[in-house]
Parts: sequence; C-alpha cells; structure tokens
Amino acid sequence: MPDDLRATLDYVGDRFNLGEYEIDAYLAVLEHGELTASGIADRTDIPQPRVYDTVRSLSDRGLVELRESRPMKIVAVDPSEAFGELQSSFTEMVDELEARYTAPTRETEAVSLVKSRSTILRYLEEVIADAEYELAVSLTPDLLRRFREELARKVAAGVSVELLVTPASRAPDPDRFDYLEVATIARARRGITTPVLAVGDGEYSVYATQDALRDDRERYGVIFNRSALGFLVSGFFGTVLWTTAETLADDGKERPFPRRYASIRRAVKDVRELDGEFYAAVEGRDIETGAPVTVEGRVVDVAFKDTEEVASLVVETDDGRIEIGGRVAALEDVEGQKIVLGRDAIPEI
Repeated sequence: MPDDLRATLDYVGDRFNLGEYEIDAYLAVLEHGELTASGIADRTDIPQPRVYDTVRSLSDRGLVELRESRPMKIVAVDPSEAFGELQSSFTEMVDELEARYTAPTRETEAVSLVKSRSTILRYLEEVIADAEYELAVSLTPDLLRRFREELARKVAAGVSVELLVTPASRAPDPDRFDYLEVATIARARRGITTPVLAVGDGEYSVYATQDALRDDRERYGVIFNRSALGFLVSGFFGTVLWTTAETLADDGKERPFPRRYASIRRAVKDVRELDGEFYAAVEGRDIETGAPVTVEGRVVDVAFKDTEEVASLVVETDDGRIEIGGRVAALEDVEGQKIVLGRDAIPEI
C-alpha cells in the first residue's frame, strides 16, 4: 500500500502542478470552448513560441484535446471528465492519509513559531474550540464571521467570552450584528496594528499580526502552550488592547456561581460589580519560596486599578489574611494559578 499511496500522491501532484502559462491557457480555452494557438496568444500574455509547448502539456494531462487541423485547434475537455478520475483519486488519497495520520501532542512544545496562514487559522480555531470557561479573542471582522458559530456555541455553553474586533472602522454595526450571540462583552479597537489573538482558559494561546493573515510571508504567528507563557498574551490583551477599546455590547448577565477564572482581573471585576459575600478557593504558589499553596476563605477586600495593571483579592483564612495576585505576582503573597469564586460557601477547585 505505501507504493500505491506514493503513486497517488505523484499523480495528484502532477495533475495540479500547472505553471502560470498552463493555467492562463487552460482558463482561456475553458471560457471559449475552442481556440487556436494564435487565439490563446491574443488572449493571454503567453509568448507565441511558448503556446504550442503549453497546450501540449495540457493535452498530456487530459485537460484539452488537440485537433491537428490547419490551424491547430485546442478544444476544452469537460472538467467533470478531465478531473473525474483525479477527484476520485484525491478522495481516496485523503482517506488513506487520514488513516496514517497521528495527531501531534501539544505538550511537546511550549512555544511554536508558525508562518502559514492556514496553520495560524487552525490554531485559532483550536483555542476557541478548547476553551472551557474563559476565552479572550481579538479578531478582524472577517475572522469574526469565520468563527461566529463556534463563538456562539461557547457563549451558549456558559463560557465567558471577551471579544475585541479590529479595526473598529470595519466592525459590524451593533444595530445589525448580534454581538451578544458570540460574546459576553464585545469591544472595538482602532488600527490594523492590533494583533489577532486568542487565549483559552489562560493556558493555550495564539498571537499573530494581521499581516500574517493576509498571506504576507514575512510575518508569523506564535503558539504558547503553557499557562506561564500564555499569561504574556493574556496580560497584553487585558492591559494594552482591552483598556484602549470602546464597548460595543455587554450582556450584563449574572452567571451562576461558583465560577472558575484564568485571570485574576476578571475575578476582581466580578467581586467589585456584584453585591454580597464571596468565598474563594485558590491553588497557586508562594511568591517568595515557590512552594505550592492552597488558600480558602472569605473574600474581604480587593485591589484594582482601572488601567488593570494591579488586581488582587484579599482572602480571610484560618491563618489570617492572604493577598492573592495573578500570574507572575510580585506585590501579593500568592500567585493564583487556579481561582474559583463561590457565593454562599468555599467552592471546590
């Protein structure tokens, strides 16, 4: 079977391996049904001396017929006939390749650099699809339309979705587009310099320039597959992008508790904005020793700046008050890595 698969790959590759002249000639013949060599030269940029070699290459691939009259006529073959065998071979080839495919594990690389537009899009889709409780995305209007259904499924499943659309001048009009179908809160930001990114549950993230998604080969995307590294993207989103954008829609819904948070900032915002008592369960590490720490107790205070540079929770425990910060915390007592808030009692992590 390996020989059969290799032969199929060679066959499919050869049929698709058309040069610029071959493509131009083929399309010209398709549009007219029948042309002479001079007719092809008149309708394309193919030099007259190259036309005969070009159409004979198309004939060898079964895409056109050559009628040796004077002058020679090039006749298009019905595409369904010309590509029928190729279509069948391509389907069989994909099935065989899928059978051999072994999905790579994301755990092998903490950071990956990708330069293919299609690969960046695939990772964006994967981050969005894998988010279980918290998702932050910065998308162009085209990408918003592309991922609209998946984002809507996340919102329907109770995932908190912060959506940033850029550039603002091209963002869909809130009167005509239902932002609350695809986000719990949506904002728009000026400028094509705003990157495209996605962060799922504070763990898995993608960062790319808008240029990279316009097939500019000099650009790139970066995949972060560790929470400590994904924090870089999440923090950049929360402090640089999100705070300099204008709100398009905010559902204002009070979602059920307990809630899990990847971002300390989102946890602090909920405590500030909602009335009543809160209880916290936090897994993290002591910022001075690095030792694992579990903190449980009632939330008695918060610290927050509108610039979102500072955000922390103060939790009353049996051992006294402990201040909880987010990833790479330095001012607080504990770096919170898993944060869960409850309303009536200490929640389970």
